[in-house]
Amino acid sequence: MATASLCHRLARAPGLTAEHVRALAAEAGGDTDRLCEPSVLARIELPPATRRSLAAPDRAALRADLEWCEASGVQTLLCIEAGYPAQLAAIRGAPPVLYVLGRREALCAAQLAMVGSRAPTPAGRAIAREFAAALAGRGLTITSGLAAGIDAASHQGAIEAGGVTVAVLGTGLDRVYPAENAALARRIRDAGALVSEFPPRTGPRRQNFPRRNRIISGLTLGTLVVEATAESGSLITARCAGEQGREVFAIPGSIHSPLSRGCHKLIRDGAHLVEAPDEVLSEIQFSPMNQLLGDIRPGPAAAPGLDKEYEMLLDALGFEPVTLDTLVARSGLSGESIASMLLILELRGCVAPYPGGRYGRLAMTTK
Repeated sequence: MATASLCHRLARAPGLTAEHVRALAAEAGGDTDRLCEPSVLARIELPPATRRSLAAPDRAALRADLEWCEASGVQTLLCIEAGYPAQLAAIRGAPPVLYVLGRREALCAAQLAMVGSRAPTPAGRAIAREFAAALAGRGLTITSGLAAGIDAASHQGAIEAGGVTVAVLGTGLDRVYPAENAALARRIRDAGALVSEFPPRTGPRRQNFPRRNRIISGLTLGTLVVEATAESGSLITARCAGEQGREVFAIPGSIHSPLSRGCHKLIRDGAHLVEAPDEVLSEIQFSPMNQLLGDIRPGPAAAPGLDKEYEMLLDALGFEPVTLDTLVARSGLSGESIASMLLILELRGCVAPYPGGRYGRLAMTTK
């Protein structure tokens, strides 16, 4: 078994990959204590910066890493050790070391990545939570990046369903980014795991997040994009998934919404269009672990107990956000009545307000 100090040394070597470590291990005859010996390093082709770091590491930084990990309960996983997730090990350029807080075994479970916009619509946020809850309830681990918006909603949905979720960070595990997700990170640690390839004291650098995205897709059987603009970073995760031979899924949206354009582009490029969780399960050929849950589909129908006028109003809303004037024209109800009814529907979780004085349905299924 590799020592923690060796793992920290390898994690801090820039440009080092799992392929490099496997080559070093073969040259060292499987003796992990010899991985960084000069005679072993000399026989392996490595980038110059990587070689320099391995030959002469920053001892003070390694001591600080070791002290923090011991104090916080962080586990390290070396790519040539048992327990390193096989799905991730199979990708090109896999990280040599993973830092883990929480349940290490969660990384080896069957996983689905869920990603999307950091500023989703209320409907998009609800869809992410509903899909995550349904899929986690069927036994899939939900993996995302702890970002605001769709990522956070996906983690929350899995937790609320009593399922397992994994967050892959673009920082060291001593940092939570964004900071407002600190409480969510603690819940994820309890319900699954926080994982990063970055050593402690690594801040939220722009270049780290595309690297994080390849781990999100690499850990999983497929990637589901809920809402994304044409320039969204979540499309990087989807591209990584495709390059890694994993499935890519996208949920379609309104042709008028910028947050649908990324998903529609993915669908045009060959991603699976999905409207229900079972379609994801079917494509990845995942056998549900909990057969008692039956056919779980997201989204409430029209709230029970609503009278006919409320049902008429929901029909008038359709599935794209509209203004109060549009609802008056479609339903024939007065503006005052509609305003009052919208408040009731909002409290029941059936509709949500949108910018520009518009309202939209949160339900994904018909009545």
